Amino acid sequence: MQNFLTAADHNRDVSGMQYIYPVVSRRAGGVSIGINLNINNACNWRCVYCQVPNLTRGTPPPIALEVLARELRSFLSDALHGDFMQRYVAEGNQQLKDIAFSGNGEPTCAKEFPEVLRLVGKVLREFNLIGENQPKPIKVRLITNGSQMDKPAILNSMRHLAQCNGEVWFKLDAGTQAGIARINDVYLKPQSHLQRLQHCAELCPTFIQTCMFAMDGVPPAEADIAAYLALISQVKSVVQGVHLYGLARPSYQLEAPRLSRLSAEWLEVVAERMRQLGFTVHVSD
Repeated sequence: MQNFLTAADHNRDVSGMQYIYPVVSRRAGGVSIGINLNINNACNWRCVYCQVPNLTRGTPPPIALEVLARELRSFLSDALHGDFMQRYVAEGNQQLKDIAFSGNGEPTCAKEFPEVLRLVGKVLREFNLIGENQPKPIKVRLITNGSQMDKPAILNSMRHLAQCNGEVWFKLDAGTQAGIARINDVYLKPQSHLQRLQHCAELCPTFIQTCMFAMDGVPPAEADIAAYLALISQVKSVVQGVHLYGLARPSYQLEAPRLSRLSAEWLEVVAERMRQLGFTVHVSD
């Protein structure tokens, strides 16, 4: 039996590498090469739906840039010119879709993040995956909680990301301070976070990414949905759209037994309300 990667299994160890790992991404629609800078499972947020085991509060350790570069070149060679796709990916998904900064914590908390981004751009140009001579350049995606988007160095990196055919998926799960605290376990003002989102979107194409789920069998309340819609409506002119998704894999947080999936129909109703506000919405249940 073939041991194919699936959208339900984002095992970071399948490649045997320190920073680079492949996944089949339901939202990207094929193979995504993940870059995990948070190899210590540390993040400055603690989302209740997070699938990272042994998650701790903190920041990434120093990044070994030469190791990351070597691993990325090696994996791209195997994915593009070797038999990786045939060995690990089902036939319908055997297409390299993107490079994604994601992993086991917030990637922009790594102090070397600007250097890592420049390095990734250099390697992708070596493989002719981005650049002026590539008619269909690969996407470089940053999946982020947006918490560092008020830092000049990170905002400057967003300009560079845009030059690498990049885009940002910016986490915004709730429209109230209480909702953000309940879902992301951080205390911040929604308007402040929205300002970070706006700064980011002005520099690089940016999608809002939102996870919705039932807690104790109860879906998000109408008041919470209305507050969320009112908040995101303020930035509809600068963002590319919304990625609305449900729970695909089990949480490893204490709240896991309390969480459950919402139906595709329920998510679609909320998505339609976003579309009526003028958003492009992609739904993954």
